[in-house]
Amino acid sequence: MESLPPEEPKKTSLGMDENVEGLLAYLLGWVTGIIFLLLETDSDFVRFHAMQSTITFLGLTVLVIIFKAIPLIGPTLVALTDLLGLVLWILGMVKAYQGERYKFPYVGDLAEQWLEKV
Repeated sequence: MESLPPEEPKKTSLGMDENVEGLLAYLLGWVTGIIFLLLETDSDFVRFHAMQSTITFLGLTVLVIIFKAIPLIGPTLVALTDLLGLVLWILGMVKAYQGERYKFPYVGDLAEQWLEKV
C-alpha cells in the first residue's frame, strides 16, 4: 500500500503556515489570542484557535485575580488554576501545530459561536 505524502499546511493572510500561526495564538495566552484574532482575516482555523486562547486564558486570568483575594484556600486555588492553564496551554499549542481543530470542553463551543458574531 502506497502512503501519501503529508499535505502542505495552508498559508494564512499573514503569510505563515496555518498550524504555526495557530500555535502562536496560544504562545502568550490571551494576548496573542487577541492579536491573531485581530490580524488574521482568512484562516478560520487560526481564528478559532485565537478565540479559544483568548476566552480560555482571559477567563483563567480573571479567576486567578479573584482567587488571590480569598484567604486561606486562595493560594491553593491559584496553584490549581495555574496548573490547569499550563495543561491547556501545552495542549492547545500541540493540537494547533498538528493541524487539529481541537475544542477545549465548554470553551471550544463558545469560541465557535463567538467567531460567527465577530
